[in-house]
Amino acid sequence: MQTFDQIDKIRLRELLRRNWMTHDGMWFYHCLQECGIEKTNKVNKAAVRCMGQIEVKRIKKALDIDDVKTFYDLQFLIKEGFEIIRADFMKFNLSFPSHNVFQWDMPNCFAFEGIKMMGAIEHYQCGIIDRVLGWFDTLKIEYSYAPHEEGCLLQSGLHPTGWTKYDRVVGRNQIPFVREKGTCHEAPKEFCC
Repeated sequence: MQTFDQIDKIRLRELLRRNWMTHDGMWFYHCLQECGIEKTNKVNKAAVRCMGQIEVKRIKKALDIDDVKTFYDLQFLIKEGFEIIRADFMKFNLSFPSHNVFQWDMPNCFAFEGIKMMGAIEHYQCGIIDRVLGWFDTLKIEYSYAPHEEGCLLQSGLHPTGWTKYDRVVGRNQIPFVREKGTCHEAPKEFCC
């Protein structure tokens, strides 16, 4: 037996990640059963994006990052932030092939496998992308990304070539983007980013 203080940090992190992902999957499943796929997709994407907006603030604080002013700052935040949130079963690679380009290679997707087991993959709208876009929104980073596909990219046949070429071009806004508190997908102000 071990006390909390004796548990290895890596083992504890993995336990917390797996519990979070179990909650995420069970929430999606029960919402799907209760509300159907269209409403579940809408709520899931909104919740994930808003969660990403809050999450990146917490990660910045944990990593003692005041502001993301340069592409190097963004690279550091993404690399270290994903070390915090990526579970061992999430098989993807992050790279920065050129200045202001962030590439996310994901040949296998845990969400795809889970949603497929639920029998809803044909109409699933990917929420994973919204998590990262939530980060960029909060960091006030102007970005574009491709591919712009509705639904699941793996289900759309964009695997392996399209999905593994998933680039996000990032750079600082010329005019800062400011979102009024409380406008994050209609979340109550006390919960909003």
